[in-house]
This record gives sequence, structure tokens and C-alpha cells, in this order.
Amino acid sequence: MVADLSAESDELDALVAPLAADRWAEPTPAPGWTIAHQIGHLLWTDRVALTAVTDETGFAEVLKAAQADPTGFVDAGAEELATRAPAELLAEWRATRGRLHGALLAVPDGRKLPWFGPPMSAASMATARLMETWAHGLDVADALGVKRRATDRLRSIAHIGVRTRDYAFVINNLVPPSEPFRVELRGPAGDTWSWGPPDAAQRVTGSAQDFCFLVTQRRPLSSLDVVAQGPDAERWLGIAQAFAGPPGPGR
Repeated sequence: MVADLSAESDELDALVAPLAADRWAEPTPAPGWTIAHQIGHLLWTDRVALTAVTDETGFAEVLKAAQADPTGFVDAGAEELATRAPAELLAEWRATRGRLHGALLAVPDGRKLPWFGPPMSAASMATARLMETWAHGLDVADALGVKRRATDRLRSIAHIGVRTRDYAFVINNLVPPSEPFRVELRGPAGDTWSWGPPDAAQRVTGSAQDFCFLVTQRRPLSSLDVVAQGPDAERWLGIAQAFAGPPGPGR
């Protein structure tokens, strides 16, 4: 999983590294965020994740700061880092993510890492970082007018999207469905990725990439090859989110 995270990060790095400094100030689809904000946010979160792995006492201080400003502390981190010179910002992101990837590989089996929600394994943290790196990388690609190639790394992002089904209902003040769903997605190579019992009445099918667009709220459902069968599955597609925090407005 760390190898996938590293590959996803490197792909985004290759997208922004050749840009002239003034292009880092170009807006992305995230309101108020430039390309520099997107990379600054990834640096900030990778830095915090590294602290969670290597310094649990230090991470407890991060949690205190989050509790003091739960809706603004993440954006404040991106805002501060976005003011740095692009070369400096990129160099620090490279160094920090490299240390994080190495630290995750060294986490012993069975250790749970502290985070803003429930503690998680190193593999789960790497998967979460992969999801966020892909989503924010998509924002950068959209700003630059670049169409990114779908890869099998999407499977892990889709998995988070499926696993967070109940969370999406709860965060929207809805009762999660009691029955499991069947999710069948078409991977980039044409193979099928599936979750849930084959005979489930509530079903979601379609493109794996489009499902990832949906659960990261990067594309509107109306534009995607993702179809629900059953009222609960239809409701889920309208609120699905693979990320923590309050539901966003979507795009």
C-alpha cells in the first residue's frame, strides 16, 4: 500500500514540478484554493501523519489545536504553506512524504496509529493518504486541463468509499441501512471489483474511476457511469463521501 501511495505522490509531483512559479497561484476547483494550497494541504497532512507515527505525544497537541478550531485548522495549515515559494514547498513535501512512507513501512504489525477519528493500522493510514493524494491531485489536474490516467490504485480508494457507506449516512443525520449492499465496479483493465453479497437487493454498479470521483465528491453523480438499484443505494449515491469531516457541497 505504501508503494501505491508513493507512486500516486510521484505522479502528482511530476505534474507540478515543471510549472513556472506564477502558475502555482492558479485557482483549482476547490473554492479559494490554488495549486499551492493543494500541495500545501498534502504537505500539512503528511506532516501530521508523520507525527502520528513517530510522536504520539506531539500528535496529542495537534488534536488539541483541532478541537480549538475544528472547522478551520486544516484550511489554516494550507493557507500558511501556500505562501511559501513553490520550490521550497515542493522540496518540503518531497522530504516529508518520503519520511512518512518510510515510517509507515516500519510500523510493527498490530500497532494502531492515533488519528482524528478511530486509531488505524499503518496500511489503513497509507490508504487514506492515497485517497487524499489522488483527490487533491485531481483538483490540480483539473486546474491544468490535464486528464489523468486511471490505474489499479483506484481499487483502494473505492474500498474506502464502500467501507464509509454508514459514515456517509450518519454524517448526514440519517440512519444507515441495516442490510449490506452489493457494489460491482469495472476497473481500468476491464476486470470487476466487488464488495458485499452477490444476492443483495441494494446494488451499485459502474465505472471504478467514476465511483472514486463520486465518493471524493469531485464530480456530480449526473455526469458519472455509476448506477444504483434500490432506494437505499440511490440515497447513498447522493451523499457518499470517503473523507472525514462535514459533508461538502460537491461539484
